[in-house]
Amino acid sequence: MRDHRDLDVWKTAMDLVTKVYERTKELPKEEVYGLTAQIRRAAVSIPANISEGAARQTDKEFVYFLFVALGSASELETELTVTERLGYLAEAKHLLEQVAAVKQMLNGLIRHYRIKP
Repeated sequence: MRDHRDLDVWKTAMDLVTKVYERTKELPKEEVYGLTAQIRRAAVSIPANISEGAARQTDKEFVYFLFVALGSASELETELTVTERLGYLAEAKHLLEQVAAVKQMLNGLIRHYRIKP
């Protein structure tokens, strides 16, 4: 079993969650049950799936959960793009850059475990 707290991608994803929660406070009140909730759920799902996968027995299972985390990162990217297009978040571009960094880290970790003998 791996300790997810030792993974740089988990740490980076947790930092992203914190920033997402801080920034989504800026969204219009009518979006509390819409975009705000969806964005926060997608953000939290990324490190949650990394940690769940790390607790699994095999590399194959771990990679599966890394792919789920990657899907959540893509979902978050889309939702943040919506907020950017609507002019809701001043920091959307910065958050999108952080999501891209997390996705790159996830892809690297997936490649590592898929190639590993």
